[in-house]
Amino acid sequence: MTINPVLIKSSFAVVEPHGPAVAGYFYQHLFEHNPGVRGLFAEHLDEQQDRLWAALGALVTHLEDADTLIPLLRDLGARHAGYGALVDHFPAVGASLLATLAHFAGEAWTPETEASWTAVYGVIADTMGQGLTTAQTGPPQSDPSA
Repeated sequence: MTINPVLIKSSFAVVEPHGPAVAGYFYQHLFEHNPGVRGLFAEHLDEQQDRLWAALGALVTHLEDADTLIPLLRDLGARHAGYGALVDHFPAVGASLLATLAHFAGEAWTPETEASWTAVYGVIADTMGQGLTTAQTGPPQSDPSA
């Protein structure tokens, strides 16, 4: 799968007018399908929904700027370590993100769009996972015998 920036940006442009409802739907879907993760979040999600929406916007804005995007995602992953998130949670989050985008994109959600967003989420999960793992275990140690 490859990332098609045109499909990512055009589908997000269809979703974007729905604003905060997108984040609300995402969390509703996530908790409905993965009730075990609900405890990782505050009771009231207003601030969290705002952060999710801002992160999605930043992702799309910097989609083709790896020098900006990669550090943002690693930092986001490191912050999630402090919330008790695990790399094992990422597939559930990805499924809810894709379901949410499909819901709000409507006819703009094609198989090609889904494949591109799936590829984007793979990069997100891998990069955030690096940040999360480093925050949990510390940076890799160099081998003194090398």
